[in-house]
Amino acid sequence: MAVTVIPMNSRLQLRLNTGLDEDFNPIYRTRSFSNVKTDAANADLFELAQEIGTLQIHTVDSIRRVDEVELEEA
Repeated sequence: MAVTVIPMNSRLQLRLNTGLDEDFNPIYRTRSFSNVKTDAANADLFELAQEIGTLQIHTVDSIRRVDEVELEEA
């Protein structure tokens, strides 16, 4: 059975290290940016996320792209 993938949504997430808890474990917060074009290049999104990261108070721990797709039988 063949399956067709239809891009629906894409979002950019920055995982920020906001400090340490009482046991010295890192605390993370996520900043999400919705409505990213589904055909945007990963390299462009990475560069954009790095630029956005310079505007944050906290350190960027990781950069994520979250894609939502619909699967249909072809």
